[in-house]
Amino acid sequence: QVQLVESGGGLVQAGDSLRLSCTASGRTFSSNAMGWFRQAPGKEREFVATISWNGGTTYYGDSVKGRFTISRDNAKNTLYLQMNSLKPEDTAVYYCATHRNRMVRPTTASHEYDYWGQGTQVTVSS
Repeated sequence: QVQLVESGGGLVQAGDSLRLSCTASGRTFSSNAMGWFRQAPGKEREFVATISWNGGTTYYGDSVKGRFTISRDNAKNTLYLQMNSLKPEDTAVYYCATHRNRMVRPTTASHEYDYWGQGTQVTVSS
């Protein structure tokens, strides 16, 4: 059974940093792009960042560019999201996901990701 488990969320103040992790089990995703998405209350799911299967290509949403960094450790089957200079508008549930196709360029469209974690809450106070 494939499972993605996010961790690292919490309550922080504006300007603080957090590092999210997403560990996969049940199969290896070393050949799949992986991404982070987030959803705030009353809003649609938003693309945050994505990384290619080998880590060579990354894309970021405009609202997080320059502040967040996505990375992965395929040996550990783990995806990371380093979040710096957090803002109250970053408050959301953050989800990791795996792209449905192997060895393709990462994309920003959520419908192209098939396995999803349960999410981890990030709350940034002003």
